[in-house]
Amino acid sequence: MKNDDQPVPKLTTQDQLPTYVTDFDLVPGIAQEVDFVYSIGFPHPVVIANADPDTVDQTLANETFSTLLNKSAHQWAIFWDNSDVELKGDAKLAKSIRFNLFHLNQAAGRDGMTSIPAKGLTGSGYEGHYFWDAEMFMLPFFIFTQPETAKQVLSYRYSKLLQAQQRAREMTVKKGVLFPWRTINGTEASAYYPTGTAQVHINADIAYAVDLYVRVTDDQDFLATQGLPLIIETARFWLSYGHYATDDAHHGRFVINDVTGPDEYTAMVNNNYYTNRMAQHNLYLAAHYARRLGQTDNNVIGKLGLTTTEIDAFQHAADQMYLPFDPNRQIKKQDDTSTEKPVWPIAETPRTQFPLLLHYHPMTIYHYQVNKQADTVMSDFLFPEDQDQAQLKRDYDYYEAITVHDSSLSRAIFGILAHRLDEADKSYQYFMDTALTDLTDAQGNVGDGIHAANMGGSWLSLIYGFAGLEIKDTTLHLHPKLPTEWLEMRFKLWFQHRHIGITINHQAVILENLKGKPITIQIGDKQVTLGSERVTVPFPI
Repeated sequence: MKNDDQPVPKLTTQDQLPTYVTDFDLVPGIAQEVDFVYSIGFPHPVVIANADPDTVDQTLANETFSTLLNKSAHQWAIFWDNSDVELKGDAKLAKSIRFNLFHLNQAAGRDGMTSIPAKGLTGSGYEGHYFWDAEMFMLPFFIFTQPETAKQVLSYRYSKLLQAQQRAREMTVKKGVLFPWRTINGTEASAYYPTGTAQVHINADIAYAVDLYVRVTDDQDFLATQGLPLIIETARFWLSYGHYATDDAHHGRFVINDVTGPDEYTAMVNNNYYTNRMAQHNLYLAAHYARRLGQTDNNVIGKLGLTTTEIDAFQHAADQMYLPFDPNRQIKKQDDTSTEKPVWPIAETPRTQFPLLLHYHPMTIYHYQVNKQADTVMSDFLFPEDQDQAQLKRDYDYYEAITVHDSSLSRAIFGILAHRLDEADKSYQYFMDTALTDLTDAQGNVGDGIHAANMGGSWLSLIYGFAGLEIKDTTLHLHPKLPTEWLEMRFKLWFQHRHIGITINHQAVILENLKGKPITIQIGDKQVTLGSERVTVPFPI
């Protein structure tokens, strides 16, 4: 089509956003060409701070479309080589996994001043805001496959430390920081505090992500310059926000009251198990890294104003952290009073009334035992060493029965735990629901954008679930078991400066050290030293 024959674009709106639409009269079998021009403006402070308009204009002027296309293709080739998860035995599922990984890669900030939006780059849902799921559901994928990108996402949090400090002071917390529950620029954007600001566990989520990044990458420079300040300042928050109880039920224990955990159908409670367990971990990390870096010569500890007294206070609060437990049911309690409420009649509730938050007042939902998503069992997933199989089974059965999975974040966690319990059918169904969420519009709202955290959850299900990945101290552990529906799964991980190729089928695990020095990996009960030669570990292991 010649330029002077092209239709004139019409300005309209779509999803309340200005949109140009052009109609074409296309004929099958006849190719038509379309010219278009776009420009880049500078409304966002991130762009203003990091780009010289003259430089950007000159770069665009000197780049042809073919050049840009080739550069893009090269970057995507690198991405797939490092980050792909290849499945054999289910072509539709393999495509779905790649669909999920593609959108994760598209969405991640790489400039140290942006994170990963909950809807990626695909829709107006959540207005591009970031939540806890950036660190807990999406970042592990990048830590193991694109460590430099993961570092930049964590650097975004570091860049907002001052604003997080100001937010803590607004909440009359005298020391430490409080990161916003929902944000795009470092300030709190959630208007409903019971399920927004009250989700203070985001502090510990960020600290957990920092520690995972450091243990996987051994990036000691990041730890000293950015990681440790994040861990210390979030730990200081817990010492200020929590307290040592004097009542009979909690006497002498460190408690954290008036919070909301991941489950947004249970708000403003005392001693949410997940929050307390994550805070405990945050405090232990602060004590551990402060003591370790305190022995170095660069005065990292002095710059943070840390004293031996404060470090000991981190340790003591962690040791005395109260973790609610129901002695009759022998389960971890979601909070101090969770098991005292009536159970929501899930089976009697019409399917048209889900998600509950769209059909019932929050006060009605808060009155019952009903979970929007994984909460207490989220800690079972993150800290597998906390419980034996019998305890995990009791926790899992109890909370699965009261969870409605109205959040797309939920099924991945339940699926991973079902896999650990050797409940293969249930695990596989949870995984399939997770992996196909957006392609099947399972939540009924994909028009608002993809569910990026759920996409991260599909990767967690593959690697933490079916491949059985764990990190104990500084050793990589795998406990692999493929679903019977698949023939083979192949993926690559970066770990401790090594690039490791892993193939799992129903006969064996095959390991390759693609780059780096020899490394010892634990496969089931066997220790394997991986050097330059491919190693095959046959089942059973």
